[in-house]
Amino acid sequence: MWKNYLKIAWRNILKAKGFSFINIAGLSIGISACILIAVYILHETSYDKFVPNSENIYRVVNSINLGNGTERGVHFSANFARTVDADFDEVEKAGRIMDNDLFYGAGANEIQINDQEMQHHEEGFAYADQEVLDIFSIPMVFGDAKTALTEPKSIVISESVSKKFFKDQNPVGSVIYLNGNREDPRRITAVMRDFPTNSHLDYKYFLTMKGVEFGKGEQDRWVQSNYKTYLQLRPDTNVEEFDKTLSSTVIIQYLKPAMLAMGMTMAEGLEDKAELYLQPMTDIHLYSANIGKESGFRNDIKIVWIFGTVALFILVLASINFVNLSTAKSANRAKEVGLRKVVGSSRMNLIFQFLAESILLTLMAFVVGLILAESIMPLFQEMTGIALTIPWSNPLFLPILLVAALLVGGLAGFYPSIYLSAFSPIHVLKGRLRLGSKSGGFQSSLVVFQFSISIILIIGTLVINKQMSHILNSKVGFEKEQVIQLYGTNMLGDQDQVFKEELTRISGIESVTISDFLPLAGTKRNGNQFTKEGRDNIDESISGQVWQVDEDYLETLGIELIAGRNFDKNIASDKKATIVNEEMVKELALEDPIGKKISRYGEVNEIIGVVKDFRFDNMKQRVLPLALFMGKSNTIMSVKANTDDMQGLLKSIEQKWNGFAPNLAFRYAFMDDSFAQMYSNVRRVRIILTSFSVLAILVACLGLFALSAYMIEQRSKEMSIRKVLGASLHGIFRMLTQKFILMTLVSLVIAAPISYYLMENWLKDFDSKIEIGWQTFVVSGLVATTMALLTVSYHALKSIRINPASNLKGE
Repeated sequence: MWKNYLKIAWRNILKAKGFSFINIAGLSIGISACILIAVYILHETSYDKFVPNSENIYRVVNSINLGNGTERGVHFSANFARTVDADFDEVEKAGRIMDNDLFYGAGANEIQINDQEMQHHEEGFAYADQEVLDIFSIPMVFGDAKTALTEPKSIVISESVSKKFFKDQNPVGSVIYLNGNREDPRRITAVMRDFPTNSHLDYKYFLTMKGVEFGKGEQDRWVQSNYKTYLQLRPDTNVEEFDKTLSSTVIIQYLKPAMLAMGMTMAEGLEDKAELYLQPMTDIHLYSANIGKESGFRNDIKIVWIFGTVALFILVLASINFVNLSTAKSANRAKEVGLRKVVGSSRMNLIFQFLAESILLTLMAFVVGLILAESIMPLFQEMTGIALTIPWSNPLFLPILLVAALLVGGLAGFYPSIYLSAFSPIHVLKGRLRLGSKSGGFQSSLVVFQFSISIILIIGTLVINKQMSHILNSKVGFEKEQVIQLYGTNMLGDQDQVFKEELTRISGIESVTISDFLPLAGTKRNGNQFTKEGRDNIDESISGQVWQVDEDYLETLGIELIAGRNFDKNIASDKKATIVNEEMVKELALEDPIGKKISRYGEVNEIIGVVKDFRFDNMKQRVLPLALFMGKSNTIMSVKANTDDMQGLLKSIEQKWNGFAPNLAFRYAFMDDSFAQMYSNVRRVRIILTSFSVLAILVACLGLFALSAYMIEQRSKEMSIRKVLGASLHGIFRMLTQKFILMTLVSLVIAAPISYYLMENWLKDFDSKIEIGWQTFVVSGLVATTMALLTVSYHALKSIRINPASNLKGE
């Protein structure tokens, strides 16, 4: 029986080639989009699940309400991990990672291997406890994972680094020198496997924490927070209860007393303003959007939901096309159903027949969709920035696709099969059955639903593109164009100032500044607490940034000085002076700030200048208070250029560089490119969402194109009679298209409030954001209406041009 169903189904598919093509095309586009997005979602939700015992590993997060908002971070004091490990039985292991590049060795370094002269720039350095290797069960290629970081001066490198510098040899025992310091060798004790792409840990080098102290007493100081802390809990631990116990115990017994001892007034009532909580390791990648510096380097679960919803929308649109076209085509199948029933076919047999056609079409669409997905995958990899692949090797992949095809085919064909099989033979054969679009309330509802989804996607795409343009083109308070960043300038040693002066003599260079503290993600940050002078034990301190800059910093970056003066290297007192931003003045309530003094941890500094606020983190975060100080921070040198011959200028700079550092490669970047890189994730979201929105709209238009053909075909005789009776072509065209235009307008009314709510919810994560104006909805409505009109117009114009005699000759 099923063989007969499939044979007839195949004949019907070949008979209605146009109908079959549009159905298969729409479904295959939807299926390929779903496969691509599903691969992306599976990758994003698989982060860190490869780690053994990952369900019992947590990162500790701190949260504090400072009155003007809640700040969250992942950095704790050096003694936090060992205290927690000692005080709580629930903790099996506690380990620290310190990747704050304020300190020597973390972040990026210039390295030398053994006795080689050539320096190599490498990134991905972090200090770590031996417990980190134990907690994450990091596998080793060479060396012993249990003792790799137990000895002072030891270092663990990744497999890719080992192959880069040592080929296939075992490098254990070799020596690495950092930043030209030949008196501080680091001995390689192990080579670890590279972290996979679905890990939030992206380190290439682990420096031992054994015997390391960043400042006198730093390892026992509770108020100096530079370490990420990971805990491995016992499997039977009640995490919610432990969360509360950990937070209250640490804050009341350790943090608050330490802060009070330093005279920090914010310690008063700290237990009500602050809390600690555990973040599951597998949640770090997708649930860190509200955690300080982490927000710029992680994805957001909202993005995953958006992509998943878009994929579902596309598949639903394709399925709606199938339902609509099948019911619209019912006029051509009515006599077939009537005759089948007359000769004894049961309704159930007819239902199975139509379901067989639906499933066969869907299976064909899945095959085409798979081919499309595999073909588009390289482009999709470029769009996402992730090396994604279709999991052909997974034994469950093809069975899941087969089940999905049967399910989609069954669901898409359910209504048409019920609808078509219900025709009465007498009514059909006597011609008294109202068919297709003449009873098209259900069809109209589906079209409205399709275009509501399409308009939501159009509005979402417009808003995301507008917000992205706002980010990249809005004034951020500093000049990022034609600013060149030179890296590794710390390797110049005492010659850095000489090199700086040499650069200023090059034609086309306006100014040069030396500072690692830049308004770009990935550069140095240093948080401190500030109060007015003499108010340390009275006022609640505010949190702000402390940056080390030189006297040319403001000029080179074009930061506006709105009060006071700039630093002057010839004025000795400027080494203790500070320039603050507007937000610092505002939060400390400083009137006439020039000459006033502020305090940080007891050190008093006089304000000699105030700069206009500028953004130094991404636009999802507010501008924080900032204090600039004269100091040395010399890994990055920024050069302000003013020339049309940028390539010639770069060659001149490189020649100077090679004269000062012949054993170190010349590395540079343009600040505007680095700034744009801060928003690479948002840019990817824009590109992916726009691309899939276009696909969704294409699928909807495909369905409308075919549906309008059937609906207008059914009214062909009516149109011919109207033309014979004197109706104008314009009037007939308006009559044929006005229903579709009306459905589009209804869709706009439905979609507008939904899309407004969704986009406002997305925009609230940005401190600087656009307003969603009425223009966005008008443009979206016009775009949707134009698409609908263009789609329908082809068949409408074709219909009204037909000679009435050809349609009425049989009457």
